[in-house]
Amino acid sequence: MAVKPNQQPSQTLEMLSLLKDRLQQLDLPLVVDQVAERRTLRDSVLAQLQDYIIPRYESLHAPLLAVVGGSTGAGKSTLVNALVGYPVTRAGAIRPTTRQPILLHHNEDTHWFNSKRIFPELKRITGKKVFDRPVVPTPAHELDDGLSGHQAADSLVLIPFDDVFPEGIAILDAPDIDSISDENRTLAKQLLSAADMWIFVTTANRYADAVPWQLLHEAAARDITLAVVLDRVPEGVASEVSADLQRMLDAEGLSEAKLFVVPEVSLDDYGMLDPYHVQDLKSWLIQLASNSETRSEIAQRTLHGAIRQLSGQVHELADAEQQQLDERAMLVGQLEQAYGSAADRIRAASSDGTLLRGEVLNRWQDFVGTGEFMRGVQATVSRWRDNIAAFITGQPKPIVQVEEAIECGLHAVIVAQAAAAAEQTVERWSANRSGAQLLRNQDLARLPDDFSAEVAQRIRLWQRELMELIEREGASKRMTARLAAFGINGAAVALMIVAFASTAGLTGIELGIAGGSAALGQKVLETIFGDEAVRALAAEAQKLLSNHVNDLLESEQARFRALLPELPDEPTLTPVMAPLEELARTEPAGKDNA
Repeated sequence: MAVKPNQQPSQTLEMLSLLKDRLQQLDLPLVVDQVAERRTLRDSVLAQLQDYIIPRYESLHAPLLAVVGGSTGAGKSTLVNALVGYPVTRAGAIRPTTRQPILLHHNEDTHWFNSKRIFPELKRITGKKVFDRPVVPTPAHELDDGLSGHQAADSLVLIPFDDVFPEGIAILDAPDIDSISDENRTLAKQLLSAADMWIFVTTANRYADAVPWQLLHEAAARDITLAVVLDRVPEGVASEVSADLQRMLDAEGLSEAKLFVVPEVSLDDYGMLDPYHVQDLKSWLIQLASNSETRSEIAQRTLHGAIRQLSGQVHELADAEQQQLDERAMLVGQLEQAYGSAADRIRAASSDGTLLRGEVLNRWQDFVGTGEFMRGVQATVSRWRDNIAAFITGQPKPIVQVEEAIECGLHAVIVAQAAAAAEQTVERWSANRSGAQLLRNQDLARLPDDFSAEVAQRIRLWQRELMELIEREGASKRMTARLAAFGINGAAVALMIVAFASTAGLTGIELGIAGGSAALGQKVLETIFGDEAVRALAAEAQKLLSNHVNDLLESEQARFRALLPELPDEPTLTPVMAPLEELARTEPAGKDNA
């Protein structure tokens, strides 16, 4: 669908919903270059659409979501506990520490997060409300946070509070971005993609690690509001380390990021960091949450940055989709070329005189009683007429052996060419990754056990069809007397012989034994039906045989086609790319302020 400039929020949401549907249906099954990365990209783009972009367009005035992220052991949970003033998340030496995302929000904002507005696939678990710290010191591991027992990382823990932050902002403690758990790493990236702002925690000795900077690079691409917390800074090096980190942020295009420094200090008996050390960060967050205009600016800025990034990502996914369609078309082309060539070779062999050799020729000569004559190759057409007359008025020998010889020769050609097509397809598919993956654990180069019997059955069916054709033509031409003298079977065999030389231009004995055999068969049929009718009968015989050959080869191709994934005929992402690009060039206008 096309969305015009200055599009209304309803049009925008319709386009984004269409994009989400298309991405949900986007399948990248063939193993091509970078397909694993693009599958991951598809999943992350779909998650961001579902968890952030669409919900934020629907509700620009919803609370800001600040996600706390960072590497293993950076101190995320300790930082969150200090911000809240209570150990709501557990920090420890066992990694990964954070297995569940914990979302801290104001009581009045509960409905925004308790619904499936964001993270619809995550179950909701409600933790206990915050209460004052006990007067009698109690070890942190004995405090009841309402989360007893192990919970899987498929749920979101909601803990309401009413006296820490004002309405309008929620803090989400995410799993480690470099967790040893694949599930945790994936969830951490999903949560960060759904954030309006990041609180990124690193340490004095790990702030230059590669993994954090991969995500910070993404923050720059999204133009997201960012706070970087430099944690556990030893005494006396704060200025030097923070200056170096600021230089790196500037170089990455993140000069507007807020930098907060937390010194390396001992925790108290509750495993808590003194809230004094995070007061600057907390004040900044409260200031943002208290100003509705500031919240709206942050939401729109992050949303616009996410849309710009999304536009480029969808382009990449559209390329990936086209690559899949091209790859499948290439595999289909190789398959059809192999079997098309096989069909051409069978048609050539059954129409250019190739089959008029060996056993077929011998049995035909014996049948017409002209074996010695054919081997001598008479030089005059008058001699043909004498033999034809004698043949028609005489008693032809049994023709069963001729039919069997034809069946045997034709059967050998079809089976051989089908086998060659299968081998050629396997060879070509095996030469590239996608085809080799499809053929894995498959032995398609070998013909099915029942294929030979199916070919024989088809040839016999073709022979019966020719007899029916001869019978119909004889009845319509009132040639029953002549036809009776020769026999339906004999005329059908003669028609096969003529059909086998129908494209070879065989017109006389000068082309040798095979040509003579075809010419004799043609003269016999012309005596019964006339020359024009014989040409039509030969063409119909070839057509009927071609249909049977095509059916046989189609059934063989079906073995390969069954391995090919079902993909759309046309790219599905192309229709949404233009409106998405238009949206990326304009400031977002959400549903709430339309």
